[in-house]
Amino acid sequence: MIKQNTLYKEHLHTLNWLHPKPFVCEWEIQSTHIDHYQHTNNIAYLTRLEKLAWEHSASLGLCFTDYQQLDRAMAITQHELNYHLASHVGDKLMCATWILNCDKKLRLSRQFQYINAVSGRTIFSAKTHFVCVSLRTGMPKKMPEIFQNIYGNAAVTV
Repeated sequence: MIKQNTLYKEHLHTLNWLHPKPFVCEWEIQSTHIDHYQHTNNIAYLTRLEKLAWEHSASLGLCFTDYQQLDRAMAITQHELNYHLASHVGDKLMCATWILNCDKKLRLSRQFQYINAVSGRTIFSAKTHFVCVSLRTGMPKKMPEIFQNIYGNAAVTV
């Protein structure tokens, strides 16, 4: 379960974030996230990344029902995943995301960073690139105005 901004809230601003004003949720590593090497499985990181992106979109005012009503979606075209350090059962990670670029036509990118809440060290980082598509056809389609406004206004300047 993702809990937004509750654990270690008092020192979120002291963590070494890649960009200002992150959208942050905490994630406690459970035994179900662990692989045969006894650290967090790469699929668990990817699953958390997807959940975090949806939580952030919802916090901005867009959810899947909006996508359905508009016949639009932001489909992933590429993931860049970077595993910096291992995490283990009981570790608490502060998982952040930002929208980096939004061309207000077809494309946007997100960046992710997961920091160990105790050590303050970055465990994982990623970038995901998206293209706007029609849900009905799967073909690229221009972003609706609400996507342009919400995602465009949330984009950080890098």
